[in-house]
Amino acid sequence: MSYAMIRFCIPLFYKLNILDNPKKYQKKRDPIPYAMGIIFFVCFLVISYFFVDYDYKLWLIWVFGFFITGLSFLDDMNEVPAHVRLIFQIIIGAIIGVTSIKIGYISNIFWGIINLETYSFFVGNLQVYVIPLIFTILWYVFVFNALNWSDGVSGNTSGVSLISFFILFLLWVILFQSDNYIEGIKNAEFIMKMSLILVWILIPFWFFDVQERILMWDTGTMFLGFMLATLAIIAGGKIATVLVVFGIYSVDAVYVIIKRLLAKKNPLKGDFTHLHHRLEKIGLSKKQILTLIYSLCFFFGLTGLFLDKTGKIIVFGIIVVVVISLNKIVEAGIDKWKKIWK
Repeated sequence: MSYAMIRFCIPLFYKLNILDNPKKYQKKRDPIPYAMGIIFFVCFLVISYFFVDYDYKLWLIWVFGFFITGLSFLDDMNEVPAHVRLIFQIIIGAIIGVTSIKIGYISNIFWGIINLETYSFFVGNLQVYVIPLIFTILWYVFVFNALNWSDGVSGNTSGVSLISFFILFLLWVILFQSDNYIEGIKNAEFIMKMSLILVWILIPFWFFDVQERILMWDTGTMFLGFMLATLAIIAGGKIATVLVVFGIYSVDAVYVIIKRLLAKKNPLKGDFTHLHHRLEKIGLSKKQILTLIYSLCFFFGLTGLFLDKTGKIIVFGIIVVVVISLNKIVEAGIDKWKKIWK
């Protein structure tokens, strides 16, 4: 269905003139269909309806996914100000944070877990936990923007997302075999089905994206970010695992924000300074950049499947070193780096 929808919509988007402006992004190619994330969402909606058991989690994903995809599509058609998008992301995180889908605890690297549901207040009959609400908002805003900023090389965001959902699927296959609780089994089945559906839908989009025949743009990346953030929470707080597989762009996002703040720039305004932009500037081809990023994401993701909490923290520390080192190497310049090694 995913492949057929793309093939059908490519000529349709050309006919409707839903095409990008490559000159705006310093690309030397003809305009191609963009905002194809709307087609991705339709595929997801239809397939999840038939293959995932209906419950409140699926309903929430449909509703919020619709609003996120709709706003992002409007943003792609007629650019929405950055502060409006940020406000909307905060609202999404806040609404989810006051429901049962929230970050209610975090794992302690030394023992047990840290319960975050300590301070609360009531809005009518609804009990709102303060710390989980703040954590959930920050998590959604961070994942939304970190994944969105990876969309600078064709096939990068779709490929990283594909790897992330596949790792989540493998994680829950492993946990499914060891979970004896009925509710845990139901939760595992839900995560496995959702992850696998996203993987299979993404494969054709990734294929056409890498070939620069379509662009998912914000319409696709924001929905993918929403699904990645949501599945991590529903999966019982598997945020550490998501951060490991998604660590390259988690660290890169923080690195770029700090650099922009030090330069007294708006941290949410794009300036072509992300890792893939820097790798492009030193002469790496798109294929080389994608191979490097895919390899790192897949390698770190696999390590996250078999490590305990302390091991994941160590791996994430390694990711921090790798990303900062890559950025420093690029900033120094290849010629200068060669001289240093000599």
